[in-house]
Amino acid sequence: MTSSEIEPISSVPEIIAYFQTIGSESHKKSLGRLGVQTDTAIGIPVPTIRKLGKKIGRNQKLALDLWKAGLHETKLLAVLVAEPEEMSEVIVEKWLLDVVSWDLCDHLCNNLIIYIPACVEKISVWAKDPREFFRRAAFSAIAMIMIHHKNIPDEQIDDYLLLIRDYANDSRNYVKKAVSWALREIGKRSFYAQEKAIILAAELSQSTSSAERWVGKDALKELETLVAVPERRRLVPSHTTMGKKYK
Repeated sequence: MTSSEIEPISSVPEIIAYFQTIGSESHKKSLGRLGVQTDTAIGIPVPTIRKLGKKIGRNQKLALDLWKAGLHETKLLAVLVAEPEEMSEVIVEKWLLDVVSWDLCDHLCNNLIIYIPACVEKISVWAKDPREFFRRAAFSAIAMIMIHHKNIPDEQIDDYLLLIRDYANDSRNYVKKAVSWALREIGKRSFYAQEKAIILAAELSQSTSSAERWVGKDALKELETLVAVPERRRLVPSHTTMGKKYK
């Protein structure tokens, strides 16, 4: 059975059996090269998992059972079929405790956390949390809120910039990359936000902290190239195909 011939399956054993028939050792190795822990992975591309999630639809009980199954792919699918209105911050934090890879952390932020008001309110709490993937979740969520949410008060953006300033000194790879990402996405909101982001990035780039310097310099590489494109709501880097037209 190919990914284009997904049969109606709705139980965890059926889903795992299906995953095992389409799992790819080469894709599993690719995940490993990207820094994803593969000890519980079968090796299935996310688009295939998304297709199955769309076919299954929202099912909170199934989502909880899929997460408990413990496989990387069942957790990815759990996020897609979970019902946001049924996902309290307590459940999300229990899930975050099980996260051991950046891709699952970002997948959880992109598909659930930013759509759960109670979790958005927890961003500042998670940023202060020393646990690696709680802190990464905070800054990944900020980045994705900047991308997907249209109406964001300036005060909220200012609060996020303060969090970036406070925690840009975290030298852990997955955290500092998320901090830089959040700062870059803030800058793409508008020229006003870009100016604020550049000021902070420039300050960080001159820091005595190597982690802060890395974040600042990494963010500046993109922030200083942003241009406005009529077809886009947000600023885009001038080196992109669309950005080159308005450089």
